[in-house]
Amino acid sequence: MEVDPRSPELAENDFVAMMNAVRMCVLLHDAETKRILWANPAACEMLEWDVAELRPLTASDMSSSAQQYDRVLGRAWLQVAAERGMNRVEWHYRSRSGRIIPTDALAVRVELAQGPAVMVQFRDIEREQEIERQLRLTTSWVDALAHHTSAIALMLDPSGEVRFATDTAVAVLGAGTDEPLGRLSDHGVVRVDGRVSTWDEIVHRAEPVTPVQLEVPGSEPVWLEGSLERLKVVDGEALLMLLHDVSDRVQDEVRRDRESRRENHLARYNAMGDMAMAIAHELGQPLAAAGNFLAGVRSGVRDDERLVYGVDSAVRQIERASAIVGSLRAFVGHLEHLSQVADLNDVVEECLYFVRLRAEPAGVEVEFRRSPGAVPVRCERVLTGQVVLNLCFNAVDEMAECPPDRKVVISTGVEGGEGVLTVDDRGRGFPRDPFEESFTAKEHGSGIGLALSHRIITRQHGRIWAERRTGGGSRFGFALPLAGDL
Repeated sequence: MEVDPRSPELAENDFVAMMNAVRMCVLLHDAETKRILWANPAACEMLEWDVAELRPLTASDMSSSAQQYDRVLGRAWLQVAAERGMNRVEWHYRSRSGRIIPTDALAVRVELAQGPAVMVQFRDIEREQEIERQLRLTTSWVDALAHHTSAIALMLDPSGEVRFATDTAVAVLGAGTDEPLGRLSDHGVVRVDGRVSTWDEIVHRAEPVTPVQLEVPGSEPVWLEGSLERLKVVDGEALLMLLHDVSDRVQDEVRRDRESRRENHLARYNAMGDMAMAIAHELGQPLAAAGNFLAGVRSGVRDDERLVYGVDSAVRQIERASAIVGSLRAFVGHLEHLSQVADLNDVVEECLYFVRLRAEPAGVEVEFRRSPGAVPVRCERVLTGQVVLNLCFNAVDEMAECPPDRKVVISTGVEGGEGVLTVDDRGRGFPRDPFEESFTAKEHGSGIGLALSHRIITRQHGRIWAERRTGGGSRFGFALPLAGDL
């Protein structure tokens, strides 16, 4: 059935039906006096008055008593709508029971048959304001968590992409504040139970939570420890990683482990001292007897030059062995005061014969870069020579395992009141400082040679070290206090 829009009775009925059905509250005010002319059922329900009860009421009867909702202000905002056609404000109505109702109110001038009026449409926004307040509060909490907390928190997607990180986490990962963080694996190494794990493995273990460790590499690695938890979110799954910095604890554990190894080596030092005393005591007499026997042989073979040379060489070696034994006996005792002074250049010269003897079969060239001047140091000459031999033999053995261009360079010099000796090789280097860690990098090495060298040099108030060379290979060296001019 087609409705004739020109029928005033049908149009009015339609208008009334619509206004009664709409849930938007509507009040109709006279444009001049501002008195209420009419209210729809939604407005009557909210304000708890019927139309007849509303008509005699004024703004002060149905508005909040707060100053910003004074009657004068209420008439004023309605007047603006009457003059300009529209005005919108937040207005707090008061119901019959005294409930204050915050509303979003829109006043619109309308032309009625009896004259101009102002129609106010309003809706309860109390729930919206509460939601907005909660959102602001939540936003402030998230902002505090992201920017003002020391907590290290990361939100990741199932592929390991970092979607959110606190400022502290960004700083620890070494990323810029405005750049995408990318995958977690780009920033560090994830471990589970102390071993390196793949992202897929730790995600699989997060059912729903698993402990994790994260190592962030750098000049001083950062060690983090915490948990990875699987979360359900609107569009699928996410993973929350909460961590705390345990670098100090890890470093303490490393130090304790290093100290434990040091204590083990010290125990070996003590054992070696006891062994040295026993050996020195037991070898003294056999060496003396061997020297006497050779002296007897020497007196009977004066006409055979080859035999004389062999016997004399054997005697020299026995004398050297006797000197070493005597030095060991003195060394393992008290060494607080050293009276012997030696030129470090001469100590190296005495060792070069034996170093080259070791190097020649391996095809290793040995170069001695002698200091132009004397390098007088206060030391036990024979034992310091043993340190030189140990360092040089290690370098030769290392070069023997390397391709051509095998060369060992021995250098002496004076630096800062110390006599310094260095031994450079072009080998494979070493994974860690042997004087800090294991004292050996050889597959079957015991570390005794370097351990003894360390003991000999430090007991002579010197220092000994190892470092990687810039061009590849290693440099071992020691320094002893200068003793003045020879």
